[in-house]
Amino acid sequence: MSDALVIIPTYNEKENIESIIRATFNQEKEFHILIVDDNSPDGTSKIIETLILEFPNQLFLEKRISKSGLGTAYIHGFRWAIKKKYDFIIEMDADFSHNPKDLIRLYKACKKGGGDVSVGSRYVNNQVNVVNWNMKRLLLSYFASKYVRLITRVPLFDTTAGFVCWKREVLEKIKLDKIKFIGYAFQIEMKFKAWKHGFNIKEVSVIFTDRTLGTSKMSGNIITEALFGVIKMKLKGLPQ
Repeated sequence: MSDALVIIPTYNEKENIESIIRATFNQEKEFHILIVDDNSPDGTSKIIETLILEFPNQLFLEKRISKSGLGTAYIHGFRWAIKKKYDFIIEMDADFSHNPKDLIRLYKACKKGGGDVSVGSRYVNNQVNVVNWNMKRLLLSYFASKYVRLITRVPLFDTTAGFVCWKREVLEKIKLDKIKFIGYAFQIEMKFKAWKHGFNIKEVSVIFTDRTLGTSKMSGNIITEALFGVIKMKLKGLPQ
């Protein structure tokens, strides 16, 4: 039984899913994987079901009936992980924008480095570690994190990062049913609430590489949610 679970939400990731699963299982530490699939019409879940026969005690699948947002997929996974008593729960994308080789670094930052939460950061000390993004998207992401830090005062360089390791007790403390946002702002809200609860958040410098296969799920609505969502969080102040 591993003490660490990697949660990977999927929607139409048939090009990447087998490779990301095998790369995760090929690390020096044993990680378990939970895929939360939103009824991908491209057959992503069928690929996972075949791989479960090969990795029956390491790979798990939760299928949802529809595409309901990144935040709700992670919350579904968090609840599953808490119930199964994993000590460390890691968020990771399916498209290799997050390098599985960095999993051990996020894990150690919490296991041995004193972190309650560790964030795979693209912008530690204002250094930009992003590959294959166009300038518009890079500037949007970079200044979004600056904006969130300015408004909320969360002491993080990369507030919007989606490569995150959580100790179970942090997720148990945060009332997951009170999380308001389901898109881009979900990542901001979770970090904000962990910080307001007094948990120690560490940033680990990683290189973020944009996907080469499949289609990005980024949309204008997600960005709008993030921009206006942080103001609402700041006005409310304390976590629920």
